[in-house]
Formats: sequence, structure tokens, C-alpha cells
Amino acid sequence: MRVLYVTSEAAPFASSGGLAEVASSFAYAMRQRLITCRVVLPLYEAIPQELKDGMKFVTSLSVPVAWRRQYCGVFETRYKGVTYYFIDNQYYFKRKGFYGHYDDAERFAFFSRAVLEMLPYIDYKPDIIHANDWQTALVPVYYDLFYSKNEWYYGSRTVFTIHNIQYQGKYGMEIAEEVLGIPVDRQGLVEFDGCINLLKGAIETANKVTTVSPTYAQEIRDPWFSYGLDPIIRERAWKIQGILNGVDTVSYNPETDVMLYRQYNTDTFVEGKAANKLELQKRLYLPERADVPMIGMVTPMVASKGLDLLREVLDELLQYSDVQFVILGSGDWEYESYFKEMQDKYRDKFVACFGFIPELSRKIYAASDMFLVPSKSEPGGNTQMIALRYGSVPIVRETGSLRDTVFDSGDGYGNGFTFQGYNSREMIEAVYRALGGYSNRYGWNILMERDMNCDNTWNKSAKQYLNMYKELLSEQ
Repeated sequence: MRVLYVTSEAAPFASSGGLAEVASSFAYAMRQRLITCRVVLPLYEAIPQELKDGMKFVTSLSVPVAWRRQYCGVFETRYKGVTYYFIDNQYYFKRKGFYGHYDDAERFAFFSRAVLEMLPYIDYKPDIIHANDWQTALVPVYYDLFYSKNEWYYGSRTVFTIHNIQYQGKYGMEIAEEVLGIPVDRQGLVEFDGCINLLKGAIETANKVTTVSPTYAQEIRDPWFSYGLDPIIRERAWKIQGILNGVDTVSYNPETDVMLYRQYNTDTFVEGKAANKLELQKRLYLPERADVPMIGMVTPMVASKGLDLLREVLDELLQYSDVQFVILGSGDWEYESYFKEMQDKYRDKFVACFGFIPELSRKIYAASDMFLVPSKSEPGGNTQMIALRYGSVPIVRETGSLRDTVFDSGDGYGNGFTFQGYNSREMIEAVYRALGGYSNRYGWNILMERDMNCDNTWNKSAKQYLNMYKELLSEQ
């Protein structure tokens, strides 16, 4: 089986969030199962030069973009045994950052068309073309419009994964023919609510649509989660399947993680986590106490991650509980400002670190006793799975992938503490239950060991994707 994984990001080349890590982990997991999976993404200016130096030029071609044609260069490299292709066009991709430009619709229309156009040139005919998020949503659309009846392309099947339905690729209808090159009589594929909606086009045309957790596949049928697309989701529910993302357990392994102050495993986690907590306390100028429970958060500082709930009760928690709280991230000015104020008010209990600091995030996972993820929506996040891997007991809201991976330990068999409603009182009660559990050190150690033994690898996810691919191919 041949798979082409089409993405706007892939680690370590280009990364602004979880999609990049998923792309590289997914491709590697497929390779481990002897499946030929190649990845293609834009050749951004921001890709580190040392990685560009390892690429080789493959070919060049001319790509149709509506009524005009544009140069496309194809470069290739290998990473962890996986072949990666890069689509080069300096006008579209020699810019600062990946997204947020005035002509993003045209940039990713070019990329989507170039992906399909390059295949005969590189002599790679995939059985499955797997696109991701709105930036590549035109891949199944273009395949359906221009390639599906072509003899060379015939037989390929398209899959589209929604990582976050909030981002849909909405534009005015005036660019449908002039920029995207979609014929007038087929523009209904991408039209929704009076405008272009690229995500809707992918849902309409892909042979299969997946989301990044089973719960999220159900949630997006509800207007609360769908950002307006629930009618399309319900209409096409027969082709939508939720498959939980895995976590890279080779990279996230407390036994080998060189970024930790001390490495540990399921036999040495009590001493290992204590040593990591002590060193993090020193670094952040917190009181050096082994007995105090430490709560960690590594998160974008935006409302959708539940920070509005945290802001309502954080003062209460810090004022009346013997606890230390460490948060790392960046985002909205209002939250960063609020956390700075709380740090000034509770200097012995609360520390906020701002920015994207990978080594510090690893240290927080290893040092914290609990890890808070109170998200309003969490399609397929992996922070809770990383926390489990490092023995940091998660406290989460039951939504999306959080509901699929964290189960309340009130029955003596779960791996964390959960709450259902999106309100601050339910959240703080879950935190208080966790703090109460921490006071029973014997039981808490059992819970930590159980967490570290949770199986959130790509093994199960990859098997489900392979079964889905095989079903698609057998339907022809």
C-alpha cells in the first residue's frame, strides 16, 4: 500500500502546533508497519537551513492556478526512514511565518494542485491521498474535479482529517473561479452559508473523513462544537470516523529524555519525580519542598483552553490550598497579564513562564504531580497523554481526546480526575479531589505507576488507519 500524507506542517521541518508532530509521528508509525508513506509540505522560508541543506532537487513543473500557471520545484529528503517532499515556489512560500498572509487561499490552492500535479513526475502513484485541515482541503476537491477520471490517477482514494473544525478556510465567493479555478457549475462543492468554505469542500469530496478522536467525531455534530458546519457533518456522518491520535513514546520517554534533571522509569519514578521537582523549584525560585503538590500546565494562553475557568478560581486555590502551580505558554495579552499579576501576588506558590520552551515543558511534565487541562474543546490534543507518560496525574474536562484518554479514578481504576460541565466550580472541585488523593501517598504512587503504563502509542491508531484504508480500497 502506498500513502501520500499531505500536510501544511511536519516536524522537525515546520511546526506551529500539534499537526506537525502528528504528521511526522503518523508517517513513522506507518513505516514501522512496512507501509510506504511519504509526506509532502511546502518549502517554507522558515525551515531551518541545516535541514534545507539535506534536501535534494528532484524535478520542476508548471502548475495550473486558475487561469495561470506557476513554477513548482520539488525537493526531497529522508527523516527517520520516511521520504519527505517539499513544494517550492518562492513567491508563495519565501515569507515570514506559515499562515496569516492576505493571499493564503491562493498559496494553498497552488500547493494543493502542485501536490497532485507532481505525482507522475516523481513516479509515485498513491493508493491513499491523505490531506489534513483547511490548508490542504482542496486536495480532495481538485482530485474529484480534475484527476479522478484521468487514467494515471484512477483508483486513488482520498482521506481528509479534521484536526480542529474551528479553522475552515472561509473566503468570498468571488475567488472561486479567478483564484481557486473551480468551474462555475461545481462551485456548490465549496459554497456554504454564502461564502467559500474549504473544509466543507473536503467533507463533500473526500472518500473518508476522520477526526482526531472518537469523541470529537460525535461532538462536531453539535452546534456548540461545529462552528456552523454541523448540518454538513450530520448529512455526511456516514463517512466520518474518529481515530485517536497517538503520542511519540520514543521522544516522550522519561527514562531516556535528556532534557530532564533526572531520568526515571516505573521502578524509580518516586525518587525521579521528586528530584525533578526539587530542581524545577530551584530554577523558578519556588520554596524547595518535597511534600507540596505541584500542578503543571503547558498550554496556549487562550480562552478555548479553559483559562477563563482558571481565572475565576485561581485566587481561591492559591489562597486556601498548600500547592505550587507552574504554567508555561503564550497567547492572549489579557491572560499573560493576569498570570503576571498572580505571580506577583503569590510568589511562593505560582510561576508563569511565557513562550515556546520545549526543554522547560519537559521539565514541567516530569516535576509536576498533577497536570491541568480544562479545555472548552480539545479535538486531539496530546498534552494529557504526555503527562500520563511522565506520571503527572491529569485533571481534565471530559471533551474530545481528553474524554477518550483520561478516566476518573474515583472508582479506583481510572488514571486521573475529570469533570463534565464547562464551569469553574466543577473544575476546582476536581482539583480539590486530586489534592485530597495526593495526601494518600501510597495510593497516589499506585495511580502514578498506572498512568505511566497507559498505552497511548501510535500502535492502536495506526492499526485503525490501516483498516480504514483497506476498507476504502476494497470498495472500488
